[in-house]
Amino acid sequence: MVHSAMRSFGHEQVTHFVDDETGLEAIVAIHDTTLGPSLGGTRLLPYESHDEALEDVMRLSRAMTYKAAATDLNLGGGKAVIVADPEMKDDDMMRAYGRMIDRLGGHYITSVDVNTGVDDMDIVAQETDHVVGTSAGLGDPSPITARGVFEGLRASVEATYDTPDMTDLEVVVQGVGKVGSGLAELLVEHDATVTVSDMNVEAMDAIARDLGVETVDPGEVYSHPCDVFAPCAVGGVINDETIPQLECDVVAGGANNILAERRHAQVLHDAGVLYAPDYVINAGGLITVAAEHTGKSREEARRDAIAIGDRMRSLISRAEREGTTVLEAADRYALDLIEATDDEPMSQVAN
Repeated sequence: MVHSAMRSFGHEQVTHFVDDETGLEAIVAIHDTTLGPSLGGTRLLPYESHDEALEDVMRLSRAMTYKAAATDLNLGGGKAVIVADPEMKDDDMMRAYGRMIDRLGGHYITSVDVNTGVDDMDIVAQETDHVVGTSAGLGDPSPITARGVFEGLRASVEATYDTPDMTDLEVVVQGVGKVGSGLAELLVEHDATVTVSDMNVEAMDAIARDLGVETVDPGEVYSHPCDVFAPCAVGGVINDETIPQLECDVVAGGANNILAERRHAQVLHDAGVLYAPDYVINAGGLITVAAEHTGKSREEARRDAIAIGDRMRSLISRAEREGTTVLEAADRYALDLIEATDDEPMSQVAN
């Protein structure tokens, strides 16, 4: 399974770590280091199987390669998953994880992700220098990620409606975690009409009260009429089942791997829906931890995240010139940069 997955996704290295004493089981996937060391967060979830965890880390790490290249960062793509119930996480497990990251010798630099935060990275930092997103660094990247998503969304709106004005724009935000709630707040500040949805009804209702917005049941979120659908929770939500339900002109959100399959970008395009590649507009988190890695300030990271809007406008223009999807234009931009750096071209993205 691992060897076939590596061939399919084009990975350089996949490492499986187990520590019986702490209950740690982790997989680190390094996709491509042509542009620099791989950097990506550590996701902690109770995966139902090893194959499910492997599939997730392979897809996520590959996306990080393209995210870094599309953002002009001298970094490669990597990601890690820890297979565990979040309630079972403790300091000993995270220290063991830090020791295992250290064994990779800097080929992979880790940071925060789902169910891992700044406190966890502080513990990892006790065992390795190959970590960013600590309290001694630039802290939580989520607000900067949300700002980048907002700018990418606004650029998509401008391309669709010939104006960046958000007034009365109807946006459905799926997922009200740190990025989703931050995006919803920015949209409200710019006079958009926002509806939020989340499987966690308590969190959804709390955000709705705080921002004065409406809610929609998670089971009805895809068919809820809007101008922009913004997935900010789990990946794979744009698929053969959900696309026919969509009542929007733009799909632009902060979740990773929004598309269940790459072909769904073309399906959306054929349906007249503009899809903003998630790895382009949600790059604010990577921009922030990369800034920490290279000694930049949080304000510099924020400015770079705001520039995501300009990158989206450029990619939309390229897609229009080449008669392709914005995802294909983004992939081509990233591949051009990687291939110009490496004598051996990186393999095309696997479907």
